[in-house]
Amino acid sequence: MKLSLDISAPSALWRGLPRARAMARETIAACVAESGLAAGESAEVSLCLTDDAEVRALNAHWRGVDKPTSVLSFPSAPRERLREARLLGDIGLAFESLSREAEKSGASLADHYRHLVAHGFLHLIGYDHQTDEEAERMEALERRILARLGVADPYADGVLEE
Repeated sequence: MKLSLDISAPSALWRGLPRARAMARETIAACVAESGLAAGESAEVSLCLTDDAEVRALNAHWRGVDKPTSVLSFPSAPRERLREARLLGDIGLAFESLSREAEKSGASLADHYRHLVAHGFLHLIGYDHQTDEEAERMEALERRILARLGVADPYADGVLEE
């Protein structure tokens, strides 16, 4: 499978993470490898590196939640139709929220960024955390992906809550 990653960075804040594009590509490659993604011959993912204001507007418009969040995912196809999907979906990351969460959890900005890229991508391919069972399944996969990248378990000791 050939996966194309289209990355836009409309916010200058992301200059604070100089390898953001390369890390996103590495992280998504690890996601594909660990998840055993069965998508079509080629597919595309869009990643937008933006700020709290933009993500807040998207969150309010699409989810009815008028506040910023660190990551939003917009899948283009349900899991059972991934093979036909040319576009898997869009991921938006807000620099300020991501930075605050990293500081609060004690994770490095780069490690938390990798975690949220993986988290967002897994939502695109049908993973969720609405139930305890779904959350356990998704978090286990996130742990494997991040371990592959040399990133510590973000869920250890209850550091991160969804």
